[in-house]
Amino acid sequence: MNAFDLHVLATDKPFFEGKCLSLVLPTKTGQYGIQAGHCNWIASVIPGEMKITCEDEKGEQNVILAAVADGIVKVENGSVLVLVDTAERPEEIDENRARRAVDKAREDVMRKQSKREYYASQARLARAINRLKVSGHRH
Repeated sequence: MNAFDLHVLATDKPFFEGKCLSLVLPTKTGQYGIQAGHCNWIASVIPGEMKITCEDEKGEQNVILAAVADGIVKVENGSVLVLVDTAERPEEIDENRARRAVDKAREDVMRKQSKREYYASQARLARAINRLKVSGHRH
């Protein structure tokens, strides 16, 4: 399988930079996969699980999972750039904190509030649930 250059940048740090065999990430239309030779493309990234498959020095496939928040992905001339608000590996997620965030976001969604506050609460809930889901993939 051919590799391509991948750069995943979160607002607080570079998450991944290197050669990649495949990338699967959450978009508004569902999980989307990218491999070498993909056509130029831009899309929104939504909170969900991102999966990067790359090869180590021995030629063995290595899978990196991450919980990602909102962002964008751009494929251009064989290179892929992913810009997201956050990207966290399962081992970086504090499950107790994520559970508290889910509970708080659920309470906020149920509270009477403006449409803007309601949608912000829904976004926080989606992100918190996703972090909790991805944290369960620890090895």
